Amino acid sequence: MGAAERELLLDAFDSNWIAPLGEHVDAFEAECSAYLGAKDAAALSSGTAAIHLAFILLGIGHGDRVYAPSFTFTASVNPILYVGATPVLIDSEAETWGMDPELLAEELEKDAREGTLPKAVMVVHIYGQASKLEEIALLCAKYGVVLIEDAAEALGTFHSGKHVGTTGRIGLFSFNGNKIITTSGGGLLVSDDADLVAKARHIGSQARISGAGYEHDALGYNYRLSNLLAAVGRGQMQHIEDRVAARRANFEDYRNRLNQVEGLSFLEEPEGDRGTRWLSVVNIDPKVFGATPEQIRLKLEEGDIESRPLWMPMHMQPLFRNARMVGGEVCEALYRKGLCLPSGSSLKTEDRERVMEAVEACAAPGIRS
Repeated sequence: MGAAERELLLDAFDSNWIAPLGEHVDAFEAECSAYLGAKDAAALSSGTAAIHLAFILLGIGHGDRVYAPSFTFTASVNPILYVGATPVLIDSEAETWGMDPELLAEELEKDAREGTLPKAVMVVHIYGQASKLEEIALLCAKYGVVLIEDAAEALGTFHSGKHVGTTGRIGLFSFNGNKIITTSGGGLLVSDDADLVAKARHIGSQARISGAGYEHDALGYNYRLSNLLAAVGRGQMQHIEDRVAARRANFEDYRNRLNQVEGLSFLEEPEGDRGTRWLSVVNIDPKVFGATPEQIRLKLEEGDIESRPLWMPMHMQPLFRNARMVGGEVCEALYRKGLCLPSGSSLKTEDRERVMEAVEACAAPGIRS
């Protein structure tokens, strides 16, 4: 947080517009749209709320199927259940860790033959790295299936010169406390279909018809972002490129040094893409390095350094144990071998140095660096 956030927050406070209305909400939506190159955006209470509204806007409900990656956070997939639809989980591919387009192609081809195409495909740009978006978008266009982009971790990520979240029919972002920028809690729904965004604002405001009375024309939700939090977001957006640069600097520092250690490796960035490196993930081969990710995590914790496992794939979760899973070997291996290192935008060089020394100290004797 900086001076701009404080100034704008106090301005919103002094205006006495506290609820989910006010000039800062309107301005935040416009500034996000301009940055992303999207036609319109609706500021919401969370990224999860944005996903839920996306499914409602697209008419997804009971009896429909939605293809989604298994390797993601549960908030990506839970809203499929909110609307009564059925998730079909797709494995990752190794180059971006996103949904595997080859597996998706096989499923869509089979569905087309059987007349059982899904209602939507939702990609997730995991850990701030763009999925193979062009390939997936072409498949969706070929079979007439709507594409949704969960870019919660990827504000500032580019794929083929374009912001992720702006290729699909609807894109979704998160401003949770751990994201690239934050409103403490918040989300964004973007689309080049202004009517869809207007409908998102309406349904996200309890579907209340404008006027003095309390008349509602649909099932609505209390999903709009407050004016106070939008003011914080406006201050954060002034520094979005700085935040992305800081995250990328973390990653480059870790990779340049730890890549030299036998048994450690990192996800490479495809040519032409720019990821946010939201979290810096190190892949560990325990047989070579001499320690498992969990052993490293516990050792770092002893030194007051917090690290985390990767997302547990959805098909391994009790909630989704009955969901259809296509593949699974890639994301299961990522989960077993990955560890998220400290990645905050405020990390200093000496902080990263301490992290890397602690990781290196976990190596088995004789491991070269």
